[in-house]
Amino acid sequence: MSGKDPKKGKMKDVKKETGLGLSYKKDENFGEWYSEVVVSGEMIEYYDISGCYILRPWSMSVWEILHGFFDAEIKKMKIKNSYFPLFVSPVVLQKEKDHIEGFPPEVAWVTKSGDSDLEVPIAIRPTSETVMYPYFSKWIRGHRDLPLRLNQWCNVVQWEFSNPTPFIRSREFLRQGGHTAFGTKEESDAEVLEILELYRRIYEELLAVPVSKGKTSELEKFAGGLYTTTVEAFIPNTGRGIQGATSHCLGQNFARIFEINFENEKGEMAMIWQNSWGFTTRTVRAVGRDNGAKTDIPMANLAEQVKDVLATIQQNLFDVAKQKRDACVKIVRTLDEFTVALGQKKLVLAPWCDEEDVEKDVKARTKGEMGAAKTLCSPFDQPELPEGTLCFASGKPAKKWTYWSHSY
Repeated sequence: MSGKDPKKGKMKDVKKETGLGLSYKKDENFGEWYSEVVVSGEMIEYYDISGCYILRPWSMSVWEILHGFFDAEIKKMKIKNSYFPLFVSPVVLQKEKDHIEGFPPEVAWVTKSGDSDLEVPIAIRPTSETVMYPYFSKWIRGHRDLPLRLNQWCNVVQWEFSNPTPFIRSREFLRQGGHTAFGTKEESDAEVLEILELYRRIYEELLAVPVSKGKTSELEKFAGGLYTTTVEAFIPNTGRGIQGATSHCLGQNFARIFEINFENEKGEMAMIWQNSWGFTTRTVRAVGRDNGAKTDIPMANLAEQVKDVLATIQQNLFDVAKQKRDACVKIVRTLDEFTVALGQKKLVLAPWCDEEDVEKDVKARTKGEMGAAKTLCSPFDQPELPEGTLCFASGKPAKKWTYWSHSY
């Protein structure tokens, strides 16, 4: 025997083949490859508290670019920045929990100050509704106080117990969160889609990641909201969907909970219509270099040609990603076809009756090692649905086409 470690030899060959100094190949072990990329690429450093990560300068520079683009765009819409405290009193948190079915349980609590127990524990914000809306009710009195359109750049803590993954699932992350109030539903609806289009632009125009814009099912919408719109991405190597960013119409439910009323132009008391929308550092995914091709650029045209080259690379990255995503889309019409497509790690597009019980049944039937399959969204760009088309899962008349997959 030569005494050489065959595993080390294999890793050496892979590193040579990838040209990036990596030990794993994306097509063979995506999870290990991803973890290695974000660490070797100096984007993330692991921290000594599980689920928490250090964002290194490369990832922060990406976040700053997204921040700069989005902040400028919402200011054009006359949305103003504000900041609300990190801490939430248990009274208002309980108020939301009492009224909202499916309220997120991943709340972290401060229970001590030094060695002394706090008389009343204080929550660390998992979201911002309970922090902000008591003050909306104070500031909004009449129609002249509307619309109220605020955004904040902050961090939130969601103490999840699922397997943590850098950027994709972490316990603390940076976020942008918009919270707005209007006098009419029409104004609210218009803003939801305007913001969603900005999120599409972030993914497709800045990050070169193709996404599908659509509306979630009732089961997957934001707890307490009227409806949720989303941009959904898909990772071909894992066969999993990943929610990019969401824009929610909250309707009047939170206005009812927090008593946010106003006097309209007719002198009548009415409840406001609210939206919330946000994206986070979970938006930051790592992209490989383009094609390694070298080009000679004359100094006289350096600035102009470098700009053109970067635009070409950006477009190429998006086109390749979109081709890979589109190649994964599988149209199915029966539950058997659906199950086979899931096993092949496909992004499934299926005719659906849009009934919650049917969605829950599909989740139960597909529960396995990768987790249950779920709806991602019903795309706004709907394929033709011929009359008489049946739901793939129930056999009832189908109402829409919907994307399904395993999800992070």
